[in-house]
Amino acid sequence: MVSPIDIAKRVVLGRPFRSDRLGETLLPKRLALPIFASDPLSSVAYATQEILLILTLGGLSYLYLTPWVAGGVVVLLAVVAVSYRQVVKAYPSGGGSYEVVAENLGPIPGLVVAAALLVDYVMTVAVSVAAGVDNIISAVPDLNPHRVLIDIGFIVALTAMNLRGVRESGRAFAVPTYGFVVGVLAMVAIGSGQALLGHAPVAESAHYEIHAEHVGLSAAAVAFLALRAFSSGCTALTGAEAISNGVPAFRKPKALNAARTMTAMGVIAITMFSGVTALAMISHTKVTENTCDLVGFPGDCRTDAQRTVIAQIAAAVFGSSSIAFYYLTVTTALILILAANTAYNGFPLLNSILAQDRYMPRQLHTRGDRLAYSNGIILLAVVAAGLIYAFDGQTTRLIQLYIVGVFTSFTLCQTGMVRHWNRELRSATTAAQRLRIHRGRLINAFGACFTGVVLVVVMITKFSHGAYLVVIAMPLLVLVMYLIHRHYTKVRAELDIDPDDTPTLPGRVHAIVLVSGWHKATQRAVQFARATRPDTITAITVNVDDPETRALAQDWERQDVAISLKVIESPYREITRPVIDYIKRVRQSRPRDVVSVYIPEYVVGHWWENLLHNQSSLRLKARLLFEPSVMVTSVPYQLRSSRTRDPSKIAHSPGEIRRGIIGPN
Repeated sequence: MVSPIDIAKRVVLGRPFRSDRLGETLLPKRLALPIFASDPLSSVAYATQEILLILTLGGLSYLYLTPWVAGGVVVLLAVVAVSYRQVVKAYPSGGGSYEVVAENLGPIPGLVVAAALLVDYVMTVAVSVAAGVDNIISAVPDLNPHRVLIDIGFIVALTAMNLRGVRESGRAFAVPTYGFVVGVLAMVAIGSGQALLGHAPVAESAHYEIHAEHVGLSAAAVAFLALRAFSSGCTALTGAEAISNGVPAFRKPKALNAARTMTAMGVIAITMFSGVTALAMISHTKVTENTCDLVGFPGDCRTDAQRTVIAQIAAAVFGSSSIAFYYLTVTTALILILAANTAYNGFPLLNSILAQDRYMPRQLHTRGDRLAYSNGIILLAVVAAGLIYAFDGQTTRLIQLYIVGVFTSFTLCQTGMVRHWNRELRSATTAAQRLRIHRGRLINAFGACFTGVVLVVVMITKFSHGAYLVVIAMPLLVLVMYLIHRHYTKVRAELDIDPDDTPTLPGRVHAIVLVSGWHKATQRAVQFARATRPDTITAITVNVDDPETRALAQDWERQDVAISLKVIESPYREITRPVIDYIKRVRQSRPRDVVSVYIPEYVVGHWWENLLHNQSSLRLKARLLFEPSVMVTSVPYQLRSSRTRDPSKIAHSPGEIRRGIIGPN
């Protein structure tokens, strides 16, 4: 019998994979790039915009800082890409930053990095989907009132695709990712060519003026504004570490293929980000947090959304009604939404590693039908959808919570790599090995210092704008993981067998069959209890209704049941407490004795039938589990509805025919 839920599951996810097919899901570089690097590649679509948003707070006169801020982001992106190549080669097992830090700096710093990465992955989904929907709304402004609903719909779709497996999601995401890269590079090339030929593209917002929030800034205030813009532009680095976490998903040679993919990601991301920023300056693109701050905005600033920076540049280069404009708008929206796939691969994998180390529930280490970490995927989707709902799907509000976790993991990871190289240096035997180690240590030391400075800048500039929520969430997450690990450790210590202890057999086994009436389910429970050959066997019933209890006693005597029936009085009509008290009295006589309780249960075929049966047995089982030396056995009796849903195939019992419930077949 196949339920509708199983049919829907097969339609959405496909047929389950055998465990021995795990090797077939490994990725070539061409699929690994869109899967693990879609986040940093897609960040090009909004990183420049975030820089301009902050600089325009001081007015148009401060946009001259844009190339300097963008240059700092480019240098940082290059440093991170080169640094993580070292991580991929040194730690190819897939633990990434968490493994590096835990092994070299200790378990608590490792948990800090894990918490930072988990927060970052959740924010990746929320920000990527929100930014993608922003671009859709740029093309179709009438969708703005339905922003949150559209966001959550895309999260559901991404979740379903990732539950189908890593390789299948990679195939689905490869075309939009490469389509976006080609579109942006073509826009940069054509726009740059137009500028060189003297026909520079002009953005639709070029003639707008802006109401500045801050005027007459001091030198210190200008520096703070530039640092804040730099920290916002660093969103271009989000997801850069995902390749180091996904090394096990690559084809062999895993580390080499992952390192080459990291290099490709860095080169492509730097080229696109630099090109988009340059075109934004050339076309005099403007954007503000509040549309009403744009003087000359043609629509209703209170309800209409302004176009994103990349949409304005595309319109200036290709024309706002051209096919190329809509192509880039669509691919930008798709890559931004699909960039969440980086998190859909990194988050479940990291949770699996944490679960294996007993820092997360063991269920997160289990692969689903399609060999994906299904529980982690679903958990990520639920938390990200909650964030989208809480922040109304506003990219600018969500992005303030972003990169704190990113640079926390960057900084600690590079510091851990320095410790790694110091340890490797002690065992180096040749000059070539020492040279390689010194080079790696220099790269990671510079990366640690650079990202550490950026982390301080990010904390200072974004703390009051929402980053404080991440600062609160990360320690709480570390505490939760620590408590989970402590629980697993205590349970393991309790379950360990002491070699000095000699196991002893129970003195006697007392079987107790719980009875509510004389019928087939009770008869089966009595027969099963007798078959186990206990030392004593008793049937008990709780008297909550005198007429029913007397009728049961009469049936019991008339059927001449082989075991005695004991009636337990319950003046307050309770069932659970009298049974527990009786079992305790049985055990008090001989502490080494074991009581085995047999509970007849009905097995039904419909969920709503469960509400009508077995409630007393469920409460009893839940309570009996806490009683020492008490074993609980459910004795199922399958009702007709559990055997088949086709009434014509049911062989009716003589009892049903005799009572007139159904006619004979």
